[in-house]
Amino acid sequence: MKHCEYQQIDPQALSTPTPTLPPQHAVVQEEKKGETARRKWEVFPGKNRFYCDGRIIVAQQSGVLPLTLGLILVTTVLFFVFDCPFLLKHLTVFIPAIGGVLFVFVVISLLQTSFTDPGILPRATPDEAADIEKQIDNSGSSTYRPPPRTKEVMINQQVVKLKYCFTCKMFRPPRTSHCSLCDNCVERFDHHCPWVGNCVGKRNYRFFYTFIVSLSFLTVFIFGCVATHLALRAQGGRGLMFALQESPLVICFFSVWSILGLSGFHTYLVASNLTTNEDIKGSWSGKSGTEDTGNPYSYNNIITNCCSVLCGPMPPSLIDRRGFMPVEESSQTVATEIELAAKNEINVVGGPTPSQLPPCLPFPTEPPLTVA
Repeated sequence: MKHCEYQQIDPQALSTPTPTLPPQHAVVQEEKKGETARRKWEVFPGKNRFYCDGRIIVAQQSGVLPLTLGLILVTTVLFFVFDCPFLLKHLTVFIPAIGGVLFVFVVISLLQTSFTDPGILPRATPDEAADIEKQIDNSGSSTYRPPPRTKEVMINQQVVKLKYCFTCKMFRPPRTSHCSLCDNCVERFDHHCPWVGNCVGKRNYRFFYTFIVSLSFLTVFIFGCVATHLALRAQGGRGLMFALQESPLVICFFSVWSILGLSGFHTYLVASNLTTNEDIKGSWSGKSGTEDTGNPYSYNNIITNCCSVLCGPMPPSLIDRRGFMPVEESSQTVATEIELAAKNEINVVGGPTPSQLPPCLPFPTEPPLTVA
């Protein structure tokens, strides 16, 4: 056995070693040093597009909106070019003024509908999601059983079921639905309208209703002026075919009926305090297989329902898209995503699959999270 000599080392001569962090934590710390506070719209989880520093919000698939604006603009321009000069000369000067006012009203209502937050609900934070999971995980046994994902509440002496949203990690409030195109839970969700490039919900439904009603007035006004123009031209002795060549807007005859039908349908919904989603599903009429219990949100008065839907105070936006996100929260989000990605990679490479587990044992689940 070899003789070993040991020398005593002065502890003060040693420098304190710097702990070596894993690569992902080092990346997070480097990002935290150079990162500045970002706006919440920059890290918004939904499928939306933001413009003007978050002031304008539209759906990701908003390509039909320019087509809608183009159709309205082209129709109005043709009316002012072919019909207005003749009617201005033979009838009254108020015709182009009325047409211009209706056109401006239609465009403003359309842009308000398209660029307004429809009532998006913010997703649950990790702590809130963990607390909800703890509340609904009431199995209380070692055998795994799926926890209930519905909750019942009483509204005007009627039982309303609240469904759990697996994307937003929360129970949806009454009349809320998750839009699959925008990937958001929208309060008082009516429908996703590709023609306006946005969802229609609690905060922009009044603008949408104003848009379709004003568009109906504009279409009927143009069609009436075109018909008058044709009648006056035909009386001049040149014939109806020559009059049709002078005014190409006879096509309004085919489009006016669909626009009037849409306006009439939404007028019925406003008077009944219903949404398009509820009417299609038959939530309160027995179409969905349930008993016809009546609409619990209706005031049983047409005027009151209209005032409630169209004239109520504008609720504030809940997503605070132009607010600043704290740097610590942003760094924590990055670290959490990295840890989850690493855990999934480990499970894929070396972890057992469900088919490799013994058939007599339940599928292993992680213990429920607790909130301090």
